[in-house]
Amino acid sequence: MSTKSTYEDATHEVDAGEPIEVGDLLDDPRTDAEALCLCALLWSPADTASDVSDLLRSTDFERGVYGELFEVITALTQAGKTTGHRGTQLARALTQAVMAGSPPQAVGHYAVTVASAAYRRSFHTAAAALTQAAEQLPQDQLFEHMVSIGRAQRAATERLDTLTRGLSDRPVTN
Repeated sequence: MSTKSTYEDATHEVDAGEPIEVGDLLDDPRTDAEALCLCALLWSPADTASDVSDLLRSTDFERGVYGELFEVITALTQAGKTTGHRGTQLARALTQAVMAGSPPQAVGHYAVTVASAAYRRSFHTAAAALTQAAEQLPQDQLFEHMVSIGRAQRAATERLDTLTRGLSDRPVTN
């Protein structure tokens, strides 16, 4: 299925749902001006990134996917998400995620792993909340507080079960 992109000139076509092929990105990114521009933009100070984002257009990129990445980075920059310590963390996290090397067929497995870890953390949070409540709440509020935490954990259990059933053992498609 091919769809026109949202760029000003609709000459870029994007194949929706198509896997990345070996020939899609043949150039070495260390010598590809478009890839280097995106990398530098991601790591640039806010004022510089803003100037570049104001002057450059997504249609300036020969590769449509680079134009799309430019739009994403520009949106993050305009929202103030690429500046300061938090911006550096975001850029590093994006770089690490891109370079992690997981095959797309493993997304269900990793989604379940992430949700499972969050589920376990929620029990630590619930335990801490119960400990704090035991120390600070009036006695007549303790049981209801514990019940509300229990209901939240029941909902978390049901969510994890649904997620696990929905994403585990999915047929691998290419």
